[in-house]
Amino acid sequence: MPTPILAELPPIDGGWIEIDTDCQQLRWWQGREVLFECAVSTGKAGIGQQEGSGQTPHGWHYVRAAIGGGLPDNAVFRGRRWTGEVFTPALGEANPARDWILTRILWLCGLEKGSNRGGQVDSQRRYIYLHGTPPDQPMGTPASHGCIRLRNPDLLYLYERAVPGTPVWLHGSAG
Repeated sequence: MPTPILAELPPIDGGWIEIDTDCQQLRWWQGREVLFECAVSTGKAGIGQQEGSGQTPHGWHYVRAAIGGGLPDNAVFRGRRWTGEVFTPALGEANPARDWILTRILWLCGLEKGSNRGGQVDSQRRYIYLHGTPPDQPMGTPASHGCIRLRNPDLLYLYERAVPGTPVWLHGSAG
């Protein structure tokens, strides 16, 4: 799928993702119809575009890359590479400070120059992802380091549909 054009968003017919940071809710749209909804967890530090802030950026993005196809559920990623580990509660207890990136990654790239693309506000260079998280982590409340965390079944649903180039709109009243 080609990179979306900002003036043509949201798509009239195609699939796209909406993430409401106020409600901590994700919706998968097909044109003007919502086909799927789930709770998410965005940045504990709130909403913001600045590199190093730990905040979740707002604005129009697109899926730059989909990573992890064919790997097991709970595959552990570091630097967008599978470590060979599969998350278990015992692994979590042995590494309590780790920021777990599990199962799949949908890596976002901003579409709005000066807001979420380029310079110190570039979502792609900030490594903003949609990714899986351990089952004991909260959903519906901000708790991440800036990424958008999802439960594995919800992430797998999106991964099958949100191919690279899929538009993603992050919004809310904050920021």
